[in-house]
Amino acid sequence: MDDAFARSIPEVLDFFGVNPTRGLSDTQVVQHARLYGTNVLPEEKRAPFWKLVLKQFDDLLVKILIAAALISFILALFNGETGLMAFLEPSVILMILAANAAVGVITETNAEKALEELRAYQAEVATVLRNGCFSILPATELVPGDIVEVSVGCKIPADMRMIEMLSNQVRVDQAILTGESSSVEKELKTTTTTNAVYQDKTNILFSGTVVVAGRARAIVVGVGPNTAMGSIRDSMLRTEDEGTPLKKKLDEFGTFLAKVIAGICLLVWIVNIGHFRDPAHGGFLHGAIHYFKIAVALAVAAIPEGLPAVVTTCLALGTKRMARLNAIVRSLPSVETLGCTTVICSDKTGTLTTNMMSVVKVCVVQSAKRNPVANEYSITGTTYAPEGIIVDSTGMQLDFPAQSPCLLHIAMCSALCNESTLQYNPDKGNYEKIGESTEVALRVLSEKVGLPGFNSMPSSLYMLSKHERASYCNHYWEEQFRKIYVLDFSRDRKMMSVLCSRNQMHVLFSKGAPESIISRCTTIMCNDDGSIVPLTADIQAELNSRFQSFAGKETLRCLALALKWMPSDQQTLSFDDEKDLTFIGLVGMLDPPRDEVKNAMLSCMTAGIRVIVVTGDNKSTAESLCRKIGAFDHLMEFDEYSYTASEFEELPPLQQTIALQRMALFTRVEPSHKRMLVEALQHQNEVVAMTGDGVNDAPALKKADIGIAMGSGTAVAKSASDMVLADDNFASIVAAVAEGRAIYNNTKQFIRYMISSNIGEVVCIFVAAVLGIPDTLAPVQLLWVNLVTDGLPATAIGFNKQDSDVMKAKPRKINEAVVTGWLFFRYLVIGAYVGLATVAGFVWWFVYSDSGPKLPYSELINFDTCSTRETTYPCTVFDDRHPSTVSMTVLVVVEMFNALNNLSENQSLLVIPPWSNLWLVGSIILTMLLHILILYVHPLSVLFSVSTFLLQQSTFYFPQVTFLPSFS
Repeated sequence: MDDAFARSIPEVLDFFGVNPTRGLSDTQVVQHARLYGTNVLPEEKRAPFWKLVLKQFDDLLVKILIAAALISFILALFNGETGLMAFLEPSVILMILAANAAVGVITETNAEKALEELRAYQAEVATVLRNGCFSILPATELVPGDIVEVSVGCKIPADMRMIEMLSNQVRVDQAILTGESSSVEKELKTTTTTNAVYQDKTNILFSGTVVVAGRARAIVVGVGPNTAMGSIRDSMLRTEDEGTPLKKKLDEFGTFLAKVIAGICLLVWIVNIGHFRDPAHGGFLHGAIHYFKIAVALAVAAIPEGLPAVVTTCLALGTKRMARLNAIVRSLPSVETLGCTTVICSDKTGTLTTNMMSVVKVCVVQSAKRNPVANEYSITGTTYAPEGIIVDSTGMQLDFPAQSPCLLHIAMCSALCNESTLQYNPDKGNYEKIGESTEVALRVLSEKVGLPGFNSMPSSLYMLSKHERASYCNHYWEEQFRKIYVLDFSRDRKMMSVLCSRNQMHVLFSKGAPESIISRCTTIMCNDDGSIVPLTADIQAELNSRFQSFAGKETLRCLALALKWMPSDQQTLSFDDEKDLTFIGLVGMLDPPRDEVKNAMLSCMTAGIRVIVVTGDNKSTAESLCRKIGAFDHLMEFDEYSYTASEFEELPPLQQTIALQRMALFTRVEPSHKRMLVEALQHQNEVVAMTGDGVNDAPALKKADIGIAMGSGTAVAKSASDMVLADDNFASIVAAVAEGRAIYNNTKQFIRYMISSNIGEVVCIFVAAVLGIPDTLAPVQLLWVNLVTDGLPATAIGFNKQDSDVMKAKPRKINEAVVTGWLFFRYLVIGAYVGLATVAGFVWWFVYSDSGPKLPYSELINFDTCSTRETTYPCTVFDDRHPSTVSMTVLVVVEMFNALNNLSENQSLLVIPPWSNLWLVGSIILTMLLHILILYVHPLSVLFSVSTFLLQQSTFYFPQVTFLPSFS
């Protein structure tokens, strides 16, 4: 039943055919279970493990590498090759791909935990009326039409319509659905609001929420997938994870690179068609296969095999730095996504605010004899910690607040007319509440006022331990006064009263809505001398004016406090006793903004990032907060920048598009609105970061480019997110964005380094093929260079320091390529001299080196016909490993200089010296040591087809030598 909130109680009962005094019969239970289903969230279908594995190989460059590995394997078999060397290249490629696939599968498996943890919010049992008897049944057995009784502490087992109140009031904590910290008062009357959101459905108890006050009966109207929790689950299932901007750009670049590789490979093969019949190959077919192997080697050279590993390593290093900023990254690609974020959709409660209600203003009657009649005090401190001062209207601090009669009695009333608890949690190192936030705020106010009659106050309070300090003053008043009777808060009275006794004197303390308390007062207490005087019409008008200012202009939540001296023999209270009260003060409280948020907002504006405050709170309260934190500082008028969810939905499509482009505040939202907002912004090519902490936020967190959960939030929100804020602080998001930008800059630098190095290898092989000289580098040597000698400096580039102006630049455009046309041209130039230097080293050994054979260049380019001609040298000279060793060494050394070229995109080594990144210097040294290692350690030199070219020079070939020396 989707519209139970808009129907009367008899209509709902009639719809399900149930008697509220007897409940459903067994026959009806079976019938309703068949009609409406069971109260279980169905398990989602998981992708088979083999599909997850195959998905990791759905990448063009990966497919090319797999093809290259298979072709190498087949050609090795075709040529009759055996042993380790024959299958080394395909084996290394496949091992790299398998490792990358394993990481991907683990990541995707973790993402499914959000849906599993959603079930933790389902109730296990319920008190159900069936066949005229109440019994406790598993919540999974509930069906629509069941009558259920709930009380304080109960987790709501299904969506239910209230039908009977069994206490003065019923309040429910709906934070997991709405994200708002204040509990919601429930009622029986029908909701008439058009397009009602969860907050408007005050007669519905939602599954997974918790009763914090009162007792009631309700009829089940929705079970399993047809509940609020079920709709969140469905939304999460419909939400597909968005690829990060970096991944999209790498995919695009991979496609481009694949086309270039295919073109060059085909060109190399075609250029050498004339050499297919060379006698050295043993026939046309073998010649075609030989040059096909060169084309495969070219593909291996062009593809940066180490890129996925280096990207992962760099992002992992970034996550460690971000963890120190209280931003715990769950998904590595999200580190980079932060850098191009253009819009942050931020929760209000707990993210921009402390989520701790605090009294910030107190109004008392100073004197009835002179103007101004009322006096205001400001109270500092934004958390539950009893730390803060009281300042008068002139800005002067009160050294002894408890000496002011009204403040003293406000402290008494706050401590005694209160059902909450304030305590210190040593494990978390902070003060925590038990009970309603507003009542805890009054307890903290009582602590800040202090105690009267002690000369050492309030300094002596600072000598206490934090555990004792939490409620020291409150405990003092509770020891001085004995509670006799309590009149609970009720909706019609809008107030609460408590009868206390002290030294045979009985006092009634009351607190409640200002309009209710002031209307019941006949006298007031004056703050200058503690006298009690009649409440005149003028004073009442002044108090009402101050109340309207607190509640309207400053959007404070207001409570009025009063007292009344009672007969010493009275032991109970009735509603009639709540009259002829003495007004003692008006308090205004709010969930205060975090101190650091305003500067964080300014940083966002400077960085070109728009912040949209998204909240379930009412519009006026949220607008007041936005003024305080500076979210509207750049706006002259903000009427067109602030919308409720219903206002936005009523706009025509064109106006919705315009509204989205300038929106700064979105209020009265529920889960579907958050997800809709993310999708709409993404359609405008915005990169969206969404914060959240409740179960309701999970679909939007999953849909956003980067979902940011609060550390204090639900497990569901954390599992659906990419990042968790350990301190729930908006300022940490801004710090993380700066780190994300720096990481992206470094990522671009090492991608450029690896690609330019690979282009050098391609140029080397291509030029050698065009010139007709022997293979300059073996495939296994290319793999070693790509994975190790390129990989270490590339990883170290990730340690480049963050630019000082990183948060002054506008976010990069989402369609900005990682490699632009101009950059690719630069790569070609750099790659050209890397490749030509490598080929030059190869040719130098054959033609000019004293340790080489000193062949004429014409002999070198006609090496294929050596066996058919008479030569002064043996043809086996072209199988020597020394020239390829020279080429590989030249390649490694030149690439080390190229690594230093990537300390910055546009600045030279004169501006940014090498020692600005000592990790890079260290990686270059280590790379050279590894290169020397494979040159001089015999098993490694054999494995990588290299030789020691600095030793045994006397054994090399000379003209007219007719014997072959042995090589190591």
